[in-house]
Amino acid sequence: MTAHTATYHLPAGTAADGPYDLLVTPESAGWGYSGLRILTLKPGEAHALSTQDSEFLVLPLTGSCTVTTDGTAFELAGRTGVFASATDFAYLPRGSEALISSAAGGRFALPSARTEQGGHSARYGRKEDVPVELRGAGACSRQVNNYCLPGTFDAEQLLVCEVLTPGGNWSSYPPHKHDEARPGQESELEEIYYFGVSGDGQGFGYQRVYGTPDRPIDVLAEVRSGDTVLIPHGWHGPSIAAPGYDLYYLNVMAGPGQDRAWLICDDPAHGWVRSTWDTQDIDDRLPFGAEENE
Repeated sequence: MTAHTATYHLPAGTAADGPYDLLVTPESAGWGYSGLRILTLKPGEAHALSTQDSEFLVLPLTGSCTVTTDGTAFELAGRTGVFASATDFAYLPRGSEALISSAAGGRFALPSARTEQGGHSARYGRKEDVPVELRGAGACSRQVNNYCLPGTFDAEQLLVCEVLTPGGNWSSYPPHKHDEARPGQESELEEIYYFGVSGDGQGFGYQRVYGTPDRPIDVLAEVRSGDTVLIPHGWHGPSIAAPGYDLYYLNVMAGPGQDRAWLICDDPAHGWVRSTWDTQDIDDRLPFGAEENE
């Protein structure tokens, strides 16, 4: 891949293919592991998914569905929208054949990671077991739904979380990276950001990605609902929510390391910002969907 903004910022619809609103594969991204598909089902529709050499989650963005695989059906209650609550989900190992069906229709994220391992079975992830973390403080306050990370849900190489940022706030800040294998300090992970913004199509935000002299990349993209940003390497952040418009993004990560670690390092020019959070309160607009989660 060359360091050109259009290569890494995929506006809504530009990476659609077949039944998918978005189709990012390791091949289309120009890397080795991370992938993401966004699937919309009309009421009564179904979609057959073959995981082949990758492990997947089925993660409802809106609506509910049934995931049937190897004679077992997982009923996903889903949610009314990404700002309403976290959701339940299903895990599918490599080499699976699954049918995703939805009686009332909905939109579903299918994050994936290519893996040579297959030690985990298909299983259900309860909404109640998803750790919801409030991170940062002040104008850097955001919410993280930690679906499939080390210590929250077992997988081979797949890492998945959601970040929700109130309008006017910054997240993925200080800028950080995870593109080198440095035991105990940093892990090598390819990352996908998939965005949703409140505001009935008028909402927007901004995403920044920048590299090093040895590995240049330069992205400053306006993002709207359905947009995607690919991060093969480099410092990424901030993710900026415009005032008046809450920002959502789904993070999908995977890499060559077999220890499935998520270790980051801050840009040393900006890491000091973390120390300022000790004297600030968390934004009282968080958590999102507090009443529905009670």
